[in-house]
Amino acid sequence: MFKKLAIVFIAVFGVLLAVPTMAPKLAPYFPSWIQPVQLGLDLKGGAQLLLEVDTSTMFQEKTAQLYDEARSNLIDRNKGVIRFSNLRNVDGVVSLTVRDADDVSKAKGRLKSAFGNTVDISSDGNVIKLSYSEKQKAEMVQDALARSIEIVRRRIDALGTKEPSIQSQGGKYILVQLPGVDNPERIKELIGQTAKMTFHLVNESVSAEQMAAGRAPNGTEFLPYIDAPDQKIPVYSRVEVSGDSLTDSQADFDQNNMPVVTTVFDASGARRFAKLTTEHVNERFAIVLDGKVLSAPTIREPIPGGRGQISGGFTLQGAKDLAVLLRSGALPAPLTVIEERTVGAGLGADTIAGGKIGAVAGVLFIFIFLFMVYRGFGVIAAISLMVNLGMIVGFTALFGATLTLPGIAGIVLTLGMAVDANVLPFERIRDEVRAGTPTLRAANLGFDRAMKAVLDGNLTTLICGLVLFQFGAGPIRGFAVTLSIGILTTLFTCVWLTKVLVDWYMNGKNKKIGFVGGKK
Repeated sequence: MFKKLAIVFIAVFGVLLAVPTMAPKLAPYFPSWIQPVQLGLDLKGGAQLLLEVDTSTMFQEKTAQLYDEARSNLIDRNKGVIRFSNLRNVDGVVSLTVRDADDVSKAKGRLKSAFGNTVDISSDGNVIKLSYSEKQKAEMVQDALARSIEIVRRRIDALGTKEPSIQSQGGKYILVQLPGVDNPERIKELIGQTAKMTFHLVNESVSAEQMAAGRAPNGTEFLPYIDAPDQKIPVYSRVEVSGDSLTDSQADFDQNNMPVVTTVFDASGARRFAKLTTEHVNERFAIVLDGKVLSAPTIREPIPGGRGQISGGFTLQGAKDLAVLLRSGALPAPLTVIEERTVGAGLGADTIAGGKIGAVAGVLFIFIFLFMVYRGFGVIAAISLMVNLGMIVGFTALFGATLTLPGIAGIVLTLGMAVDANVLPFERIRDEVRAGTPTLRAANLGFDRAMKAVLDGNLTTLICGLVLFQFGAGPIRGFAVTLSIGILTTLFTCVWLTKVLVDWYMNGKNKKIGFVGGKK
């Protein structure tokens, strides 16, 4: 008896989970953890963006870092300077010539120690070459893709956008779906920025003539102001402090009530920032975001503690957006929007309305068929199907899955299979009744003999659904989610719930079963 009550309790619980979705007006009366099912882009309307990870730019930056790090390692005075010449970066290969042939093996060993297995190092005579292999590049692309997805997710979540779907597609693409978003321009602007922040000292020795001619001294770059691209400022190429050291950033107001962005560094960044501001008092340093200068204030006094303030004539919204970018981290590679699609909410509403009509009509015809063929058992099968539908919707909502048009197709397919799973035991019961077996025993035998076929058929489909979910993307995963949930609820309702209802219907007696084609 306890087992039967537990089965009924689980069935009722699953149906209650679906009530906020089926009857939204009742949602306020349910606990906060029971929410309506999330609707996908095709049902709710919204925006869809397909982003491409700019791997070529990423490899150029990686090779440039390789160039700088190789140079730094060879001229490290603590380890001993190794003399070299012709340091070059051409077509993704960094090469240099060691002046003393006896130092070649020493130089290779030092570079190998610095880069490990992340870089291929070879030599031809006195010439040493450093490059990334195809395998290493593939790993870098996968890492950049995974990091980009996480950073894009953090940026979108910080804007309060609900129920976004962000997933990889095709190796170097990211599909972003934003249900309920009609104007994706601001989101495009945020997720499209690399948000790579660095702090550089300003080269005050550059003359006005050099600036006018655009001739930057070695180790210096002319970078534009973010709000005035025609105005350039000479900054040293050396990065004094990297934005990677930031742990938090928030929009705030300064003493003049102007919007600013406050920053907090980690322990390592705080030490470097304090050292920078201590050693260069009364000098200017530039705050650079994605190759453009946000501001170039003068250091008035040392700034210990790892807390700083960025001003740049921001609006309040601009300060909030920059804080979001810095807080979520810099993208490992630029992202380019290569496809944009907007789905109107009206189209989604029409789809839902049409789906409701089709669902009601289909369910009605199924119920009529079940009652005509199986009489009382047909009513039990109909109840089981309704519970199954409620449990699919309820657990889909509970797990936070998003319901899409392919997901609805998965529900319809599951219900069709559930009809077959319900009918199979009844057919076995009818065979037993035709053979003269008492109806009570026939009911038990029918379920026992049908269960193996029901389990085999549904479990193999469940495996297919899990494979689709693991390796599929977009619509395929939406289909796989509801299909997999539906298979589990079908097994529960058909294997256990229907048997409990049949037992209660028979009530331990040999009742007449009004099957079409069976004995009365």
